[in-house]
Amino acid sequence: MKTTLCAAALFVACWPPASAFASTVVGATDVRDAHLEVNANGVALVEYKTQSGHERHVLVWGAIDALAHPTDAGSKQQTFSIDYSGGWKSRRDPGYWRKFKDVCRGYDGPALPLMVAACKAPDGTYWALQSWQRRLPMRGFAPWTQVQRDDELHVSHWSDALPVLEVYRHWTYGHSKQGFFGRLTYRGEPVYGTRSPSATVADRWARNIYIDTFNSDYGRGWKHDTAITTHSRSGGFCYTFVRQPPPKGYPTERPSGNGLGTKYRITVMGPGVTPIVRWEGRKLTKSDPDAQAEAADKFEQILGEDKHCTPERSS
Repeated sequence: MKTTLCAAALFVACWPPASAFASTVVGATDVRDAHLEVNANGVALVEYKTQSGHERHVLVWGAIDALAHPTDAGSKQQTFSIDYSGGWKSRRDPGYWRKFKDVCRGYDGPALPLMVAACKAPDGTYWALQSWQRRLPMRGFAPWTQVQRDDELHVSHWSDALPVLEVYRHWTYGHSKQGFFGRLTYRGEPVYGTRSPSATVADRWARNIYIDTFNSDYGRGWKHDTAITTHSRSGGFCYTFVRQPPPKGYPTERPSGNGLGTKYRITVMGPGVTPIVRWEGRKLTKSDPDAQAEAADKFEQILGEDKHCTPERSS
């Protein structure tokens, strides 16, 4: 079954403040007419055209699902093998992609955010393509480079469970500010890495929680706020909307607001080769003692021993 994406851009890169590896990103910038096929041998073919009219044929295979986190020093995360030559490098057949026989059927799996193509293989597993503008500047700044504007195309392959992104809203700092907390899990296990990734140090296990806000003091519409990493052992995270200066190298170092809009969303790449998942909710409009008490209980369950989140503890 052939599925199509029009006028999407593909790129391979990571954006500060953290550069956890993507689920899997394929392609290059300025892409049109991308589509997905899968053959009987479990190989996916992602094809697209560049704006200059050049065709690209990318083979993807060899991985499914994920481990939630490393269990020992020898643990290896699920990763795809990728051949950008259409078969010449991996099969010594430059025309392999021309003989590709698609056997993937219509998609009947769970709804996915950012989805541009998906199908169900004969073995019952799922493949998907998702397009995401992940590297927008932080603190609501408009992009000023092409890299910041580009979308990424992520390919995923899974058999049953999807990652679960739990998010809970609450009042923080003595009910003076508003934020959220939660955790990322996969098959009931917390998702986290071996280190805090940065622009220069990557970790295939680590996962970043990307935070966007709508109609905030950053401006109208959706604006990117920041990204934070899930915490070791718990897979948890916490965040409060407060005024923060932009990173060095931005057009100005002056804070433009706290970023709390009428609603916000949290997006994260699944571990291994699982899909991107997303949560979206509205800001709290009033203090509700019962809801705050429920949030406090959940906070203790997830982050009770997390010293990093202590200042944001629900009360």
